[in-house]
Amino acid sequence: METVLSFRGRRALVTGAGKGIGRAVAVALSRAGARVTALSRTAADLESLTRECPGIETLCLDLADWEAVEAAVGAAGPFELLVNNAAVAELQPFLQVTRSALQRSLDVNFGAVLHVSQIVARQMIAQGVPGAIVNVSSQASKRALRDHAVYCSTKSALDMLSQVMAMELGPHKIRVNTVNPTVVMTDMGRINWSDPQKSAAMLDRIPLGKFAEVDDVVNSILFLLSDKSAMTTGSSLMIDGGFLVS
Repeated sequence: METVLSFRGRRALVTGAGKGIGRAVAVALSRAGARVTALSRTAADLESLTRECPGIETLCLDLADWEAVEAAVGAAGPFELLVNNAAVAELQPFLQVTRSALQRSLDVNFGAVLHVSQIVARQMIAQGVPGAIVNVSSQASKRALRDHAVYCSTKSALDMLSQVMAMELGPHKIRVNTVNPTVVMTDMGRINWSDPQKSAAMLDRIPLGKFAEVDDVVNSILFLLSDKSAMTTGSSLMIDGGFLVS
């Protein structure tokens, strides 16, 4: 039985691939044999990614631009694997939430996932090939967090969207799941949680007593994309060190 995950010959699209989790997923998929297209709105990030991993193709797009996404993603496909990783975190107290923060979060955290998934899934169906979609959600979809009114809400919406997608796309042999990590030690995560007092309050709620590393999330995404999870769809894989049980 094959134990190492292989995606040789398969085409994958990863959004939010310029930094952090998305970048690591794109690199891991490419090294596992997939033909990867990495999407980001930051050209410099994509340029450094192709220097790191020359086989990766790139798309420089703002996912909030519906028409541009429709044209570019449609032309770049078809894909058999999709990772919707792009997201924004507009953190404001509930009474201070602005219209612009709400709209940007809805556009990227929810609308872009729906739209990109529509484009990719339609092509999968037209090609008659099975596929797998993984949407990167958060533990914040399951628990209220201070100053996260918009973020928690958009991630909760993403979880439900993923379940409906799984229901409707299942007959076409397309699986849809989410990963829901706790704080992840990306470069940004290390900066944002470097204050011991701030991090201690969160770590006290995690039974394993640590935050997630990028590889923890990447490995879970690869599993859900692979045939090793062929009977898994409509699920949320918590990568939270037990946060939800505490």
